[in-house]
Amino acid sequence: QVHLVESGGGLVQAGGSLRLSCSASGRTFSTYNMAWFRQAPGKEREFVAAISGSGYSTYYADSVKGRFTISRDNAKNMVYLRMGSLKPEETAVYYCAGDIDITNKPSDYDYWGQGTQVTVSS
Repeated sequence: QVHLVESGGGLVQAGGSLRLSCSASGRTFSTYNMAWFRQAPGKEREFVAAISGSGYSTYYADSVKGRFTISRDNAKNMVYLRMGSLKPEETAVYYCAGDIDITNKPSDYDYWGQGTQVTVSS
């Protein structure tokens, strides 16, 4: 069982940067692959980035490659998403998710945080 809590969302101007954090409970955190998804109003939840349990492998949606960086600190049970060159269309609720498998499909993830709002102003 993993309990996830996101933080770090807020209002940022277009072109700006923001770092999201996800705190995880549980002593087996390093066995879980972790991911970030986002959901804009009226749209489906979409994959942003994922990282393996060891942290050695990372995956990104094409739309964020080169601008976003996912990382984790297993000693602190934390996952991060560094976002740069943000665009207004990236305004959404950002969710942290965890699972023993690593995929880009929201339905494959068993554990979810409550989400944190990111608003990018133009």
